Amino acid sequence: MVMMSGGVDSSVAAALLQQAGRDVVGVTMKLWGGPSDTGCCAVSDVDDARRVADRLGIEHHVFNFGDDFERDVVGPYVEDHAAGRTPNPCIECNRHLKFDRLLRRADALGFATVATGHHARVVVTADGPRLGRGADAAKDQSYVLHVLDQDVLGRLVLPLGAMTKADVRALAADLDLRTAHKPESQDVCFITNEHGRETFLGDRIPLRRGRVVDQEGVEVGSVPAIEMVTIGQRKRLGLAGGTDPRYVVDVDTATSTVTVGEKADLTVDHTPLESWTWIGRPVDGEVMLQCSAHGVAEPGRVVDGRVEWTTGHRKIAPGQSVVAYVDDLVLGGGTATS
Repeated sequence: MVMMSGGVDSSVAAALLQQAGRDVVGVTMKLWGGPSDTGCCAVSDVDDARRVADRLGIEHHVFNFGDDFERDVVGPYVEDHAAGRTPNPCIECNRHLKFDRLLRRADALGFATVATGHHARVVVTADGPRLGRGADAAKDQSYVLHVLDQDVLGRLVLPLGAMTKADVRALAADLDLRTAHKPESQDVCFITNEHGRETFLGDRIPLRRGRVVDQEGVEVGSVPAIEMVTIGQRKRLGLAGGTDPRYVVDVDTATSTVTVGEKADLTVDHTPLESWTWIGRPVDGEVMLQCSAHGVAEPGRVVDGRVEWTTGHRKIAPGQSVVAYVDDLVLGGGTATS
């Protein structure tokens, strides 16, 4: 089973497996019933996947998991914003839809292995299969796949792990696939460029005005929607001009208060975590920790439910994932809390 999103990566993944003599069936998940112009959930994406499958001469099926997507991705996304957290819905989609709901469907239909077009690798080690970074550092997606356990990794095929994005597009063009020059999906698939995140959230929850205070509690500005504010933000805070740059260092939704400070006030020596999971054996020692999809990994230790940073680190917004690596292998991950 090849997960085909309608993009160039999954198209080429299907083509490579077919060329390798595998018995390939393409499947596309229909997840979002609302408008979409930024991601992989538009009706046109389903059509692109179907047409690529036709071009390759493989079966193609569409599974409607809209209710699951609303419950496990969209709902928690809205709830997190209401609670002052900064969610990562792509990771939750991987956790609940692509590598849970769809894998259960694959089991029911008798598929031995599943494949995707992610830029990452499955690496066989003495401790079992591990997730590794993709060869194209600029497109590496191991961070958003860190939730995969060894049972999933043991049946997962990632044909693009050793390829660059340029290689993928060149091969797609050679194969005359309609997705060869299709733009990449951007941002959150269910948030449109036309209406944006504020409109999306405002249609689902009441957005509350918040006051902005400095470290001494003196009010210095205001925000139209505290649910839209995130740690490290420096714009749209209603601050008077002519002052040194100030950044959000805390968001308290209970009192509708945003606290700002200088850049140095964002530096912390530890980050609390929730739901940390090691893949395989726990690591007692320094690892490299990455806090965004394409961020720079920095050294630290995971001890007693928190990261202890080797050197000072910028405060992480609650709700964002922290992923541990050694060399290019994912060791585990969890979620930052306040």
